[in-house]
Amino acid sequence: MHDQPTASELLDAVAKFLREQAMPQLDGHAAFHARVSANALDIVRRELEFGAEAANSERKRLTAILGHEGRLLDLTRELSERIGAGEINLATPGLEEHLWTTTLDKLKVDQPSYASYLREQENRSDSEGA
Repeated sequence: MHDQPTASELLDAVAKFLREQAMPQLDGHAAFHARVSANALDIVRRELEFGAEAANSERKRLTAILGHEGRLLDLTRELSERIGAGEINLATPGLEEHLWTTTLDKLKVDQPSYASYLREQENRSDSEGA
């Protein structure tokens, strides 16, 4: 069985069609919805590419911070509750890095061209290479 084109390639093709073929022929509300649709396809593609790895890494970080395993949603909820109760704060080992990494992973999917995201990625690359 051939897996060509990939799901990612299909999403790219539809987004490209919307941007290059459909949107130029549309006005107003229809053009706006075509742009939103193309952007949504881009997000889905990036989620397929990066989401599982990011979720797995997030779960591992939470396991280290909280001291036990669990489902990602449950661990995230517990972290929030423990922060709210004052049991965990930025002095807790691993928390600050977890929060930064989780935020950057979400931006990688949702807004990868966001200027602050790009700047932080560049800063992290520079410090890793130093």
